[in-house]
Amino acid sequence: MAYSFPVCLSFDGQSTKTLTISKLFLHGRRCQSFKVSCNNANNVNGDEHDKNLEANVDRRNVLVGLGGLYGASNFAPLAANASPVPAPNLISCSKATISRGPEVPYSCCPPTPLDLDNIPYYKLPPVSKIRKRPAAQDVNEKFIAKYQCATQIMKKLDKDDPIGFKQQANIHCAYCNGAYLIDGKVFQVHNSWLFFPFHRWYLYFYERILGKLIDDPTFALPYWNWDHPKGMRLPPMFDLQGTSLYDERRNPHVHNGNIIDLGSFGDEVQTTELQTLTNNLTLMYRQMVTNAPCPSQFFGERYVLGVDPKGQGTIENIPHTPVHIWTGTVPGPNLPNGATSYGEDMGNFYSAGLDPVFFSHHANVDRMWVEWKKIGGKRRDLTDKDWLNSEFFFYDENRIPYRVKVQDCLDMTKMGYDYEPTAIPWRNFKPTKKSRQGKVNLSSIKPANKVFPLAKLDKAISFSINRPATSRSQKDKNEQEEVLTFKGLKYDYTKYIRFDVFLNEEETVNADELDKLEFAGSFVNLPQVHVHNMDSDESFQLAITELLEDNGLEDDDTITVTVVPKKGGQVLSIQTVDIEFLDG
Repeated sequence: MAYSFPVCLSFDGQSTKTLTISKLFLHGRRCQSFKVSCNNANNVNGDEHDKNLEANVDRRNVLVGLGGLYGASNFAPLAANASPVPAPNLISCSKATISRGPEVPYSCCPPTPLDLDNIPYYKLPPVSKIRKRPAAQDVNEKFIAKYQCATQIMKKLDKDDPIGFKQQANIHCAYCNGAYLIDGKVFQVHNSWLFFPFHRWYLYFYERILGKLIDDPTFALPYWNWDHPKGMRLPPMFDLQGTSLYDERRNPHVHNGNIIDLGSFGDEVQTTELQTLTNNLTLMYRQMVTNAPCPSQFFGERYVLGVDPKGQGTIENIPHTPVHIWTGTVPGPNLPNGATSYGEDMGNFYSAGLDPVFFSHHANVDRMWVEWKKIGGKRRDLTDKDWLNSEFFFYDENRIPYRVKVQDCLDMTKMGYDYEPTAIPWRNFKPTKKSRQGKVNLSSIKPANKVFPLAKLDKAISFSINRPATSRSQKDKNEQEEVLTFKGLKYDYTKYIRFDVFLNEEETVNADELDKLEFAGSFVNLPQVHVHNMDSDESFQLAITELLEDNGLEDDDTITVTVVPKKGGQVLSIQTVDIEFLDG
């Protein structure tokens, strides 16, 4: 059954536009027409959705059926090594969890389609005009008014409407906080190679929904340009109280034009604004260039069904996670507007989508995928069929349920969007200064096998580590990347954690200044990312070929590594640290 209702839009305070939106009624049998005004937040009657279907759905922790979405009669267990990942089964969707025990106080599961057995695959529609996503700091007042209006209409839709703001936010909760199970284990789109394609599809439909709501198919999400100094603040359009883009539960330090810390770990770093900007650009260079020369480093480790994801890509780790941390409520005794002790909205995965800035943040994350491939070398999309054929589930702008494949989102122009260009200063921000002269005296440094396993990282540690090969030729470097790998990371997933890694440095290194040749990279954890399978362990990799060259260590059999905890090291243990060679 379908029905329509008029929507009143005001973009400049004078002109008003009325459009008709066709709505597919999925759950119930009753329809009601109502008006939505961008100038009145209290005039939405809402849909009288029939709750009987949802009430009668058995939300058992059943397994995902092979090949995609299946009805209850088609459930089949999955082997632990089965792949690619199918789209989640909606009947299997159950309660999401915030931490080790508490459940999300509402269902994050999407509305259940009437015909679960016949969910079609999405086909990209023809593109007549490319939607150009602008940098948030460059948009004009007309764009802001249009964006505010579209978001306001979305927020006024019924909480069970699949294109309503609540349901759009719930998508992140369901995929990221344990609502879906695969082979009895949580399906988690973070911490693996699913991270980039999942969020690209997520934003694709969200953007089209906003455009549909204001009858503007050219509408494009703004991207939070945090990789450029001009964009290293909360975009002003999101900081206007009383508008649909404002979120009262953000961290108080996001206001007043404060500079973001792209390595944020929950505490304020006491340094100058100039040093923060410099650190940010250094982190961007390391994560996009130094530490991501190959697809495996950039996208993260492969996702194997039935096995917890074990390795983030460089951009997912930093700056993606620190932007969440810096923007969202940080757990503590004086939390604003009903926030819990777990942190809220951008500060926690289950609630991140409740802050409209989440979508602009991830637009820039998606843009990093584009910019990374432009750097060249071995930087290209994965070709593994298990990745290409992995699937997700979404509703489109017409409330029609679809399955989508990773392979269909690799060309953004075929998806109908592109990014307005802006300068990329981090591309040429390779550190050039050394913090020390000469090399660390190895006689005073313990070898790695005397330091690890490490029960807790409660202080800075230095250790020496042997390299499998030295003085490698350029051909060898092109074929294989030398990687410093931290294995068996176990930590309290409910805590903010960060540690920094340096080569050829001692424990007294100033870790607040990152623009130095010795800085290798950082690890950051956002609470509640992987809280469901607590027996799992992770790995963390840093590509070091470029660093060895820059620090004059290419011919050294043994090098010094220093690890400096910034936050949460007392709840982090490390099993081993090795140097390996990985194929591109």
